[in-house]
Amino acid sequence: MDITDTITVPDDELHFTFARSGGPGGQNVNKVASKAILHWNLTANATLPAGVKDRLRASQRRRITIEGELVIQSQRFRDQAKNVEDCRAKLGEMVLEALRPPKARKRTRPSRASKERRLEAKKQQSQRKASRRKPGGED
Repeated sequence: MDITDTITVPDDELHFTFARSGGPGGQNVNKVASKAILHWNLTANATLPAGVKDRLRASQRRRITIEGELVIQSQRFRDQAKNVEDCRAKLGEMVLEALRPPKARKRTRPSRASKERRLEAKKQQSQRKASRRKPGGED
Protein backbone atom coordinates (compact mmCIF):
# COMPACT_ATOMS: atom_id res chain seq x y z
CA MET A 1 0.00 0.00 0.00
CA ASP A 2 1.58 3.28 -1.12
CA ILE A 3 1.31 6.23 1.24
CA THR A 4 3.67 8.60 -0.59
CA ASP A 5 6.28 8.15 -3.32
CA THR A 6 8.87 7.09 -0.75
CA ILE A 7 6.82 5.51 2.04
CA THR A 8 4.85 2.31 1.62
CA VAL A 9 3.24 -0.20 3.96
CA PRO A 10 3.76 -3.76 2.69
CA ASP A 11 0.49 -5.60 2.06
CA ASP A 12 1.78 -8.71 3.82
CA GLU A 13 1.90 -6.72 7.10
CA LEU A 14 -1.84 -5.95 6.90
CA HIS A 15 -4.15 -8.66 8.25
CA PHE A 16 -7.91 -8.44 7.87
CA THR A 17 -10.61 -10.14 9.89
CA PHE A 18 -14.31 -9.85 9.22
CA ALA A 19 -17.38 -9.73 11.42
CA ARG A 20 -21.06 -9.01 11.12
CA SER A 21 -21.90 -5.33 10.92
CA GLY A 22 -24.28 -3.66 13.30
CA GLY A 23 -27.10 -1.36 12.40
CA PRO A 24 -29.85 -1.64 9.80
CA GLY A 25 -29.63 -3.95 6.83
CA GLY A 26 -32.53 -6.36 7.03
CA GLN A 27 -32.04 -10.11 6.93
CA ASN A 28 -28.79 -9.77 5.02
CA VAL A 29 -26.99 -8.28 8.05
CA ASN A 30 -27.39 -11.56 9.93
CA LYS A 31 -25.79 -13.65 7.19
CA VAL A 32 -22.91 -11.61 5.78
CA ALA A 33 -19.71 -10.63 7.59
CA SER A 34 -19.20 -7.25 5.89
CA LYS A 35 -17.45 -5.38 8.72
CA ALA A 36 -13.70 -5.24 8.04
CA ILE A 37 -11.14 -5.09 10.85
CA LEU A 38 -7.57 -4.22 9.90
CA HIS A 39 -4.71 -5.39 12.14
CA TRP A 40 -1.26 -3.93 11.53
CA ASN A 41 1.71 -4.74 13.75
CA LEU A 42 3.28 -1.31 14.08
CA THR A 43 6.27 -2.52 16.10
CA ALA A 44 7.26 -5.07 13.43
CA ASN A 45 7.11 -2.51 10.61
CA ALA A 46 10.49 -1.57 9.13
CA THR A 47 9.40 0.83 6.38
CA LEU A 48 8.30 3.79 8.52
CA PRO A 49 10.87 6.07 10.18
CA ALA A 50 11.02 5.92 13.99
CA GLY A 51 9.70 9.47 14.43
CA VAL A 52 6.64 8.73 12.31
CA LYS A 53 5.96 5.57 14.32
CA ASP A 54 6.22 7.51 17.58
CA ARG A 55 3.82 10.21 16.37
CA LEU A 56 1.43 7.52 15.11
CA ARG A 57 1.56 5.74 18.48
CA ALA A 58 0.91 9.03 20.29
CA SER A 59 -1.99 10.14 18.09
CA GLN A 60 -3.68 6.72 17.84
CA ARG A 61 -2.93 5.30 21.30
CA ARG A 62 -6.54 4.18 21.80
CA ARG A 63 -6.40 2.03 18.68
CA ILE A 64 -3.10 0.33 19.55
CA THR A 65 -3.17 -2.88 21.57
CA ILE A 66 -0.69 -3.90 24.27
CA GLU A 67 1.14 -6.02 21.69
CA GLY A 68 1.71 -2.92 19.54
CA GLU A 69 -0.92 -3.73 16.93
CA LEU A 70 -2.93 -0.93 15.32
CA VAL A 71 -6.60 -1.92 14.89
CA ILE A 72 -8.85 -0.07 12.43
CA GLN A 73 -12.40 -1.11 11.62
CA SER A 74 -14.94 -0.07 9.04
CA GLN A 75 -18.61 -0.90 8.63
CA ARG A 76 -19.73 2.11 6.59
CA PHE A 77 -20.63 0.03 3.56
CA ARG A 78 -22.70 -3.11 3.09
CA ASP A 79 -19.95 -4.53 0.86
CA GLN A 80 -16.94 -6.25 2.45
CA ALA A 81 -14.51 -5.12 -0.27
CA LYS A 82 -15.54 -1.46 0.14
CA ASN A 83 -14.98 -1.73 3.90
CA VAL A 84 -11.50 -3.17 3.29
CA GLU A 85 -10.68 -0.22 1.06
CA ASP A 86 -12.10 2.16 3.67
CA CYS A 87 -9.78 0.63 6.30
CA ARG A 88 -6.82 1.09 3.97
CA ALA A 89 -7.83 4.71 3.32
CA LYS A 90 -8.11 5.38 7.06
CA LEU A 91 -4.66 3.88 7.62
CA GLY A 92 -3.23 6.01 4.81
CA GLU A 93 -4.70 9.18 6.32
CA MET A 94 -3.31 8.31 9.76
CA VAL A 95 0.19 7.73 8.40
CA LEU A 96 0.06 10.92 6.31
CA GLU A 97 -0.97 12.88 9.39
CA ALA A 98 1.90 11.32 11.37
CA LEU A 99 4.38 12.21 8.60
CA ARG A 100 3.97 15.90 9.31
CA PRO A 101 5.99 16.85 12.38
CA PRO A 102 4.07 18.95 14.90
CA LYS A 103 4.51 22.68 14.69
CA ALA A 104 6.94 23.95 17.31
CA ARG A 105 5.34 26.19 19.91
CA LYS A 106 6.75 29.70 20.03
CA ARG A 107 7.11 30.98 23.56
CA THR A 108 5.37 34.30 24.10
CA ARG A 109 5.09 36.65 27.03
CA PRO A 110 1.86 38.16 28.25
CA SER A 111 1.48 41.83 27.40
CA ARG A 112 1.44 44.52 30.04
CA ALA A 113 -2.25 45.17 29.39
CA SER A 114 -3.15 41.50 29.85
CA LYS A 115 -1.21 41.40 33.14
CA GLU A 116 -3.06 44.50 34.35
CA ARG A 117 -6.44 43.04 33.30
CA ARG A 118 -5.66 39.84 35.20
CA LEU A 119 -4.65 41.71 38.35
CA GLU A 120 -7.72 43.97 38.11
CA ALA A 121 -9.99 40.92 37.79
CA LYS A 122 -8.30 39.37 40.85
CA LYS A 123 -8.90 42.58 42.84
CA GLN A 124 -12.55 42.67 41.83
CA GLN A 125 -13.03 39.03 42.79
CA SER A 126 -11.30 39.68 46.13
CA GLN A 127 -13.56 42.67 46.84
CA ARG A 128 -16.64 40.66 45.85
CA LYS A 129 -15.74 37.90 48.31
CA ALA A 130 -14.72 40.38 51.01
CA SER A 131 -18.13 42.03 50.82
CA ARG A 132 -19.78 38.67 51.62
CA ARG A 133 -17.89 38.31 54.90
CA LYS A 134 -19.35 39.39 58.22
CA PRO A 135 -17.89 42.64 59.49
CA GLY A 136 -15.18 42.17 62.14
CA GLY A 137 -14.62 38.51 61.21
CA GLU A 138 -10.84 38.77 61.64
CA ASP A 139 -9.83 37.08 64.95
